[in-house]
Amino acid sequence: MFKGLGDIASMMKQAKEMQGRMAEMQEKLTQLRIKGSAGGGMVIIETNGKQDVLGCSIDQTLLDGGDKEMLEDLVVSAMNDAVNKSRMAAAEAMQDAAGGLNLPGMGDALSQLGLGPNGG
Repeated sequence: MFKGLGDIASMMKQAKEMQGRMAEMQEKLTQLRIKGSAGGGMVIIETNGKQDVLGCSIDQTLLDGGDKEMLEDLVVSAMNDAVNKSRMAAAEAMQDAAGGLNLPGMGDALSQLGLGPNGG
């Protein structure tokens, strides 16, 4: 009569375990430092794994050159590099957090991020 209760209990246990892993992952992402660069390292943007911008470094020769448009392009490029690396780090952390748990839809979600059996 209550045959499905074991499945529900197992799912609840997995959900609670996943909740703990997600909290750990969020803390790790906050501590992570990721650098994106452009112009051969002349512009460097630093973010954490949650995509918060932590810093920006611009080589003095770019400032002395006075080419505002080039500097703007390099800052945008470095920022995009940092954000893309941060997204990948977050996706990898998500994959690690979900490791071993058989959660419906998790494989598809990770595949969309470029991870998992079909993506990475």
